[in-house]
Amino acid sequence: MIAFCRFVVRAIFLILLLLSGLVTAALALPFMNRPVQDAVTKVWSCCLMLVCGVKVVRHGTPIMSGPVLWVANHVSWIDIFILNSWRATSFIAKQEIRRWPVIGWLVARVGTVFIDRGQRQAIGRVSESMKALFERNICVGLFAEGTTSDGLDVRPFSSSLFEPAVRAQVAIQPVALVFWYEGQRSGKMAFIGEQTLIGNIWVLLSARQVCVEVYCLPPITQNGQPSTLSRAELAAQVRDQIRAKVVAD
Repeated sequence: MIAFCRFVVRAIFLILLLLSGLVTAALALPFMNRPVQDAVTKVWSCCLMLVCGVKVVRHGTPIMSGPVLWVANHVSWIDIFILNSWRATSFIAKQEIRRWPVIGWLVARVGTVFIDRGQRQAIGRVSESMKALFERNICVGLFAEGTTSDGLDVRPFSSSLFEPAVRAQVAIQPVALVFWYEGQRSGKMAFIGEQTLIGNIWVLLSARQVCVEVYCLPPITQNGQPSTLSRAELAAQVRDQIRAKVVAD
C-alpha cells in the first residue's frame, strides 16, 4: 500500500514535469541560444531525478567544456537524464527510443542522434552527425554496449562509433553508472528483458532509496591530441575502466 501511494504521488509530479518539458521543448527551446538550452536541460533533468526519487552522487572530474565523447555503461532509460543533470549531452541512441511515448520526443528535441542498426548506412550517417556536434563543442554521449544490462557487469563494447572521436581528436572519457537499491547493489532498476517502459516506470516510482553513483573516470584521449590506439583498443580500454568500477562496487 505504501509503495502504491508512493507511486501515485510521484506519477502525478512526473506527469506535470513531462507536460512542462513538452511545452518548453516545443515553444521555448527553439528560441534559446545553446548555453540557455543546456542550462534548461540540466535543471529539467535534475528535477526528473528528484521526482523519480533517484539520488545522484557524482564522483570524479568530468570535462565540462569543449567537445568530448562520454562513453558509459547502460542500465536504464534514466541514464540519459542522469548524465544530462551533470552536463547537457547529445546522445547516440537506438531508433526504438524515438517511438517511446513523450520521452522519445523529448530526447529527440534536445539533440539525441538516433541510429537504426538494421540499416547498412546508419553508422556513416551517425558519424557525420557526431562530427557536426563535436565541431559545435558539444558533449556526445555513447552507450557502447548497444543495449541495457542489469548494471552489475558490463557487456562487450562496439567500437564503430569511437571512430568519429578519434578522427576529430576529441577527448574520450569513460563514465561508470553504479545503481544502488535500499543500500545494496541491485539490478532492480534495470530496464532489460521483456519489461515494458511503463512497467519499469512503475518499479522506479514505487521504489525507495534508489541511488546512482556516477564516476567520471580519467579521459583515455585528450582534445587536440591524436590517439596512438586503434578504435578497438580504445573501446577495450574504456570498457575495462568502466567495468573495474562497476564490478568492484
